[in-house]
This record gives sequence, structure tokens and C-alpha cells, in this order.
Amino acid sequence: MSTVQGAHVVVTGAGGGIGAALARRFAAEGARVVVNDLDPVRARAVAEEIGAVPVPGDASAVVEEARDALDGTVDVYCANAGLASPGDAFADEEVWAAAWDVNVMAHVRAARVLLPGWLERGAGRFVSTVSAAGLLTMVGAAPYSVTKHGAYAFAEWLSLTYRHRGIKVHAICPQGVRTDMLTAAGSAGELVLAPTAIEPEDVADALFAGMAQDRFLILPHPEVADFYQARAAGPERWLGGMNRIQRAWEATGR
Repeated sequence: MSTVQGAHVVVTGAGGGIGAALARRFAAEGARVVVNDLDPVRARAVAEEIGAVPVPGDASAVVEEARDALDGTVDVYCANAGLASPGDAFADEEVWAAAWDVNVMAHVRAARVLLPGWLERGAGRFVSTVSAAGLLTMVGAAPYSVTKHGAYAFAEWLSLTYRHRGIKVHAICPQGVRTDMLTAAGSAGELVLAPTAIEPEDVADALFAGMAQDRFLILPHPEVADFYQARAAGPERWLGGMNRIQRAWEATGR
């Protein structure tokens, strides 16, 4: 892709899973890539594999260091780092705060740093790994579901606000993906996500297809579009169906 060849790309949460798949794909397409992960060993391993630059650390504070590593310019920023954060309305305040910080505010902080330069030159691409939970919901994971809705809302706001000024935004919303995060979802993930789970590389393929068409909403599981439409058209029916899934999950002993 001409938009990727030679581009300067940052991928957060790229020590494994979707992030590593995105980093590998960008590097294979000729981009210069910064691999960020909270785990420095994993960040360095992926970076060494693909000829990228490792910049380990908190995704909320990585932009300036990553930009320096790319000679002062970031063309594509993939806000991919995320927390699965299971729990219900009674989850600890610390769980809610961590989910909000990583799943939403890390995106906001990155945009604050990137937007001035992007708007000045009239170009930039922000990729937000959201999850289908940001369009729908996920049983057993209130902090995750709520904050992923927030991540989607922020990506949507960025797109509608700045698209006429050259800023391209993509929201990736997969269902189950065979990563550590799926494993962390426990029995709820096994019930709801595992049966249709895809590989991280499939998510990267979906993103590149969407970028080629300048599509905002990236759905690696196409059926999510039908679920999203059903949710909007008949919320009572949709909530009833989700409640049946909730009851089925409770029946497994959780």
C-alpha cells in the first residue's frame, strides 16, 4: 500500500496478540515501526523479529519517545494496548480506574500529542483497537464493556471532527481473537467468544482492507454489523437475547 510504504508507525500493546500482528504486517509492508509494550522483554522480542524499534513502557506516555525514535514523525498511530477487566458493577474502583486509563485515556493522551502536527500538515492516521464490546457489550465484564464503548466514542468523535482536515481514523471491532486476552476472559469468553474466534493476523488483514477503502469501522467478524443493527433497531429484543446469554453463563457456574 502506498500509504504504508515508508510510513512511520507506532503500535502499542504490540508484545503479542493483535498488536504484534499489526506490527508485523506494517513492517512487512515497508513501514518503519515502533513496538511498544508494557513488558520490555516482549517488546524487544517482536521488534528484533521484524526489524523495528522497541519503546517499552506505559502506552499513555509513549508518543513523544516513539516519535523521537522515528526521527520526529508519526504517520500512523495504533492505539492497541488494552485491559480485559472482567467484573460487574461491584468491581473495585481500582479496576474501573485502570480500565478507563488504558482503554480510553491512553487514546486521548496520544491524540493530544499527535493532532497538532497532523493538523498542521493535513495528514495522519489513528487506529483504535476497540472490540465488538464497544459496539455491543460483553457479559461478565462491565469495566471492559463500558470503557470500550468510550474508546469507540472517542474514535468516532475524532473521525467526524477532523476527517475534512486529512485525519483518517479507524475503529477495529473484532469479537473473539485467539490471544491472551481471550484466555483472560475465562468462562464468559469460552461461551461467547471462543466459538467464532479468529487469529490476530485476520485482524491485521481486516485493518489493511479497511485502510485501502478509507473505512472508519473495521469488522473482522462481519456478522457484528448485523448484531449492531439489531441492537439499534430493537433494543428490548436485543437486551432480552443478551440476558439469555447471561443466564446461560450463570448456569455454567461462572
